[in-house]
Amino acid sequence: MLDRLRLPGLGGWSEDPLWASFYDWSVEHPRAGGLLWRAGIASDLGKLYAAAAEIGRQPSGSSILDIPSGGGVALRGLRPGQGVRYVAADISPTMLERTMDAARERGVADQVDPQVADVGALPFGEGEFDLVVSFTGLHCFPDPHLAVLEMARVTHTGGVITGSALLNTELSSPGGLRTLPIRKVGRLAGLLGPSATKDEVLAWLGEAGFVEATLEMSGAIGYFRAVKG
Repeated sequence: MLDRLRLPGLGGWSEDPLWASFYDWSVEHPRAGGLLWRAGIASDLGKLYAAAAEIGRQPSGSSILDIPSGGGVALRGLRPGQGVRYVAADISPTMLERTMDAARERGVADQVDPQVADVGALPFGEGEFDLVVSFTGLHCFPDPHLAVLEMARVTHTGGVITGSALLNTELSSPGGLRTLPIRKVGRLAGLLGPSATKDEVLAWLGEAGFVEATLEMSGAIGYFRAVKG
């Protein structure tokens, strides 16, 4: 995703980075993963599960965009036979392969449409989706502001955007000091972008035409949700 110096052993997003594999493992193992999230970034993993559950509340016929789909952790919110169109988008074909593996394991592959896509120039029409989800994504993008504007463009009026991100926080805030090494190593490895502050994300959502915007911090992770006005 970012063409920068890569640290040995981490891999880039075009490969299958160890970072992504560890993240997926932590999410799929609630007890051990929950402890690691608490210790590492002072965050409650349960909030990710609660946010992803909104996917399962979408009625039949809805269109959902998941970007970046990564290893498919958001698929835990998709129900077999739900009858929705679920577009799993990622800039990495390798990540999409992992997404489809997860979709088959969960019995929802018939609803999932994998597509290679750059969040800075999404290959979708205006207002194409009822729900756009972006879990632990904004901090990976080279231009998170542009990403929010593009995700807004493809969300129809009355639709919802929801997601989470490792935000830039004060070192004295919960998880702030603990995540400093993660940010530095991640940026050197080309896995993390500049990210944003809580205020910046809320401002971008407003600029993009979203209303009823909320952003709740859980350690260094911010969970946002807003409705397209």
